[in-house]
Amino acid sequence: MAKSSSLNVRVVEGRALPAKDVSGSSDPYCIVKVDDEVVARTATVWRSLSPFWGEEYTIHLPLDFHHLAFYVLDEDTVGHDDVIGKISLSREAIAADPRGIDSWINLSRVDPDAEVQGEIYLDVQMLEDTRGRCLRCHVLQARCGQRGPQQSQDGILPTWDLAPRDITGTSDPFARVFWGSQSLETSTIKKTRFPHWNEVLELREMPGAPAPLRVELWDWDMVEFPPRVLQQNAPRGWFRLLPFPRAEEDSGGTLGALRLKVRLIEDRVLPSRYYQPLTELLMASVLGPAEEDAASPLAVLEELTLGDCRQDLATKLVKLFLGQGLAGPFLDYLTRREVARTTDPNTLFRSNSLASKAMEQFMKLVGMPYLHEVLKPVIHRVFEEKKYMELDPCKMDLGRSRRISFKGAPSEEHVRDASLGLLTGYLGPIVDAIVGSVGRCPPAMRLAFKQLHQCVKERFPQAEHEDVKYLAISGFLFLRFFAPAILTPKLFDLRDQHADPQTSRSLLLLAKAVQSIGNLGQQLGQGKELWMAPLHPFLLQSISRVRHFLDQLVDVDGEEEAGGPARALVAPSVIVREGYLLKRKEEPASLTTRFAFKKRYFWLSGEALSYSKSPEWQMRSSIPVSHIRAVERVDEGAFQLPHVMQVLTQDAAGVLHTTYLQCKNVNELNQWLSALRKASAPNPDKLASCHPGAFRSSRWTCCLQAERSAAGCSRTHSAVTLGDWSDPLDPDAEIQMVYRQLLLGRDQLRMKFQEDPNIDSSPEADAEKGSGATEGVCPDALARHREAAARLLEVLEDLDRAHEEFQQREQQRAALSPLGH
Repeated sequence: MAKSSSLNVRVVEGRALPAKDVSGSSDPYCIVKVDDEVVARTATVWRSLSPFWGEEYTIHLPLDFHHLAFYVLDEDTVGHDDVIGKISLSREAIAADPRGIDSWINLSRVDPDAEVQGEIYLDVQMLEDTRGRCLRCHVLQARCGQRGPQQSQDGILPTWDLAPRDITGTSDPFARVFWGSQSLETSTIKKTRFPHWNEVLELREMPGAPAPLRVELWDWDMVEFPPRVLQQNAPRGWFRLLPFPRAEEDSGGTLGALRLKVRLIEDRVLPSRYYQPLTELLMASVLGPAEEDAASPLAVLEELTLGDCRQDLATKLVKLFLGQGLAGPFLDYLTRREVARTTDPNTLFRSNSLASKAMEQFMKLVGMPYLHEVLKPVIHRVFEEKKYMELDPCKMDLGRSRRISFKGAPSEEHVRDASLGLLTGYLGPIVDAIVGSVGRCPPAMRLAFKQLHQCVKERFPQAEHEDVKYLAISGFLFLRFFAPAILTPKLFDLRDQHADPQTSRSLLLLAKAVQSIGNLGQQLGQGKELWMAPLHPFLLQSISRVRHFLDQLVDVDGEEEAGGPARALVAPSVIVREGYLLKRKEEPASLTTRFAFKKRYFWLSGEALSYSKSPEWQMRSSIPVSHIRAVERVDEGAFQLPHVMQVLTQDAAGVLHTTYLQCKNVNELNQWLSALRKASAPNPDKLASCHPGAFRSSRWTCCLQAERSAAGCSRTHSAVTLGDWSDPLDPDAEIQMVYRQLLLGRDQLRMKFQEDPNIDSSPEADAEKGSGATEGVCPDALARHREAAARLLEVLEDLDRAHEEFQQREQQRAALSPLGH
């Protein structure tokens, strides 16, 4: 059973930040760190003291992480970036509420000397002889990421050694061990950032109360062990260095605040066979008869899910059905339920229902390359040309209108006319690109829209509702896909940076225009934005073209389904990922040290995974992508190293080979896993299983089998990444989340569908109540509802027992295994 721990982090916005530039503003960005490892960096918001980022990250974590920190910095083109402040959240604070943290939090001041420095490797023993007790502390080595919120050369990743403390760019570290009133020091290692002492320090116990052990690293920080830990579980392994105790200065809001959303998700994922009954129930829901839609297990699950959890549930279900090749039937099922419940066509898909959220996530999963192809050229022009455009008289800045070429003195009319020309100059290519993109739209999206079009047409066949079948599709494609991407290109990976204030306003005007086109002009001339009227003629001309485009879009045959047969997801000659990794080949040696990994620069295309000593090195080696049979994570215990993956290849003779690659952090590991799996998606003869460990000391570290050729002990994830989604699909993890959602609603499930005294679907009750049972609800539907609830409860009980059994086994193994590692 695999354990997983991840943080869902959204850096929403900031407010009241201090001005750091002479202009009276700042150019803020955020760095996210987990236990002093930089895992994410937002883009910079230019010239703003109330920046909006809206950037979201899923950070896969080690189970024993301690704290999460957010640093806000002001980007400077000359010199070092200024640190504005930070927010530090402990693991305990994040885990206190299962719903997570969603609030404004004041920034605190940053003292660079108080930042955590890294880790030290210790092996501590308590010994006794005729003279009493002796503490033996073996100080081996130390390591650390960067100090404070600095950046590495590539922008966000920490270095793999100690941060410099001296003007020379290095440090002169030594360790000092305190036990009671005694202390000893290691030797000083000159001018190094990765010291190796390998020294044993022995201290005798003095009379008095038991004393804690404290290890200090100079010029750095410290780690401390209480007496109970020393007596029960002698420490051995890597331990985090903590800053010396000092009171954190509270800024009292003078440094501003951040609005953050943080949720910790910790779970144990069972082997696939335990989830099969729940998976089959959900799959049967979308493949069953239409009359049972309202009484299926999936319908029951939707009724139990609150609005706050609906987004997560939609994402997991879309991934789950994509992996099963049933995304089309799943979306059709939700669409039919939503349309059947809607009486007013003007409200169709306007709520945040499961159907709306699922279609939104589906478009992002399978349609991002399509979105980029359609919008990227024009978005790039808007950013590069930086034209001033404004139609709202209340927002016009006539002083900036000098940038617009016109004759005569600046006036609102001149600015409006020039802006209108610029806006239509951008909107024209956008509309042309959209209406000409029928052949480039992914077949899976076209099939989903075709099902939606047909369902709405059957539900609202009246002539006065002729446009509803178009609005249903354009409401998703224009209002929830194209328009949001135009408004915030950074959030859709169309740009690396957020727009400056002027460009952001231009994008807002373009997004409003695209929304109006997507609404087929139904709201033109209404509301408060009458200043958009100069654009109306252009918008009205575009609407007939959009209708024709939508007719073509749904005119599609075939049953191609995303998640079905593997297809090439990476162009052969395009470099989709590159960067430094540590590499090690599989070798017959029985022992492997960390130094067997060599630093190499890698390039990945659809043809090969190539590498050399540096980006400039002419001699390159390569692994053909067509030879890849699996790409999997490697247990940390295999090499005593984190963030390692393995690429399993098969040569012409049918012999399997393994290449081990270590990444800088866990997010980079996931990105390389996803990219390699995409590149190798069409390959035949994928491996069904592999070893998550390494063959060392004549046995596999994972399953302890003594034969190198022994069958793998863990399943692979050969085809679990689709489209441009950066997070690899994992069916077991997706269905585990569905199980957790059902657990939250189990009491409601029992009360609503089994213990309600007003619901009695027995034959005698049905005969007594007749066709008007339970306020007009069909007795057969009630019976099916209760049957679905009963099946879900039965599956939940089976999964409960499986989790309890695995937890007991883990506790037994932990009791028998050596402590302190």
